[in-house]
Amino acid sequence: MTATAFELGLNSFGEVATDGDRSLSDAETVRLLIEEAQLAEAVGIDSFSVGEHYRAGHNDSATPVLLAAIATATERIRLGTSVTVLSTNDPVRLYHEFSTLDAASNGRAQLVLGRASATESFPLFGYDLADYEELFEEKLDLFMRLQREETVTWSGRFRPPLVEQRLRPRMPPGGIPTWIGVGGSPNSVVRAARYGLPLMLAVIGGRPQRFAGHVELYHRTLEQFGHARQPVAQHSLGLVADSDEEAIETWWRYWQPVVAALAEERGFYQPTRERYLSEVGKGALFVGSPETVARKIATMARDLHLSRFDLKYDLMYLPREARARTIELLGREVAPRVRELLAKEPAHV
Repeated sequence: MTATAFELGLNSFGEVATDGDRSLSDAETVRLLIEEAQLAEAVGIDSFSVGEHYRAGHNDSATPVLLAAIATATERIRLGTSVTVLSTNDPVRLYHEFSTLDAASNGRAQLVLGRASATESFPLFGYDLADYEELFEEKLDLFMRLQREETVTWSGRFRPPLVEQRLRPRMPPGGIPTWIGVGGSPNSVVRAARYGLPLMLAVIGGRPQRFAGHVELYHRTLEQFGHARQPVAQHSLGLVADSDEEAIETWWRYWQPVVAALAEERGFYQPTRERYLSEVGKGALFVGSPETVARKIATMARDLHLSRFDLKYDLMYLPREARARTIELLGREVAPRVRELLAKEPAHV
């Protein structure tokens, strides 16, 4: 991977923003995401991705629709998902949605498939959490066959069988770029390698270098299955501002209540100031000036053999001005600086 080929992207979970003292409505937030994707393209960011959640304050529940709207408002930027909960999606419908998006966007569609860390979609769509692993495995098998084969005959446990089905509109031969999102499970790493799919590491806490063993396992398993080397990427949270102090204080103000709520709900660590500063310094938060964030991304690229880094830039009630400034600085200052640093000492992908 050459330094110029290193990709930087943005991830959104459709979280409600604020404008002055006012929280935007859900509809206003949806329209803001379209504007932010346009800004991302204007400043040279490579990709814009949207998640899939079913929680209050998140507006990413109809991701393909939102990406299609963004496709009509942009020309170059790649459009994808920061996570698609494949376990509670129908692979046939998902194929249709993304083959249509790819056609409408002139070949810019991509997606990241995951099992779900937030599980609200399971009861919402009538799935049993007891089938968590089996659902993902079966649906991944079908989805990849739909992408890689012209006609598919298939049967499984969780949906009706298919007999010589050829879906339309067609994706390009072999399908669209499809990554497997991994939150720490070695089994998920092996699964990605078995299918020969790129690996997206979701690193939201602790030192990212702890995933180095996962990357080594991934590369070794790809070779064992006879697949060519595939890209590795990282998804992490953060904010870029004109100074380290401004970035640290702004993100803390909005990050602390979010993590405090997650600590209560899911048993996450308590968001103390000390823990926060540790995450900013050596952990998974990419918060700081353009130089600080660029150096940290370049370090991760080298340590984890990355070819792509995605920054999740939105956070509940974060002001729209702070979101826009992050996008501007990431494209205009962080991205070129990362590539400059990697040109001097490349990541060995």
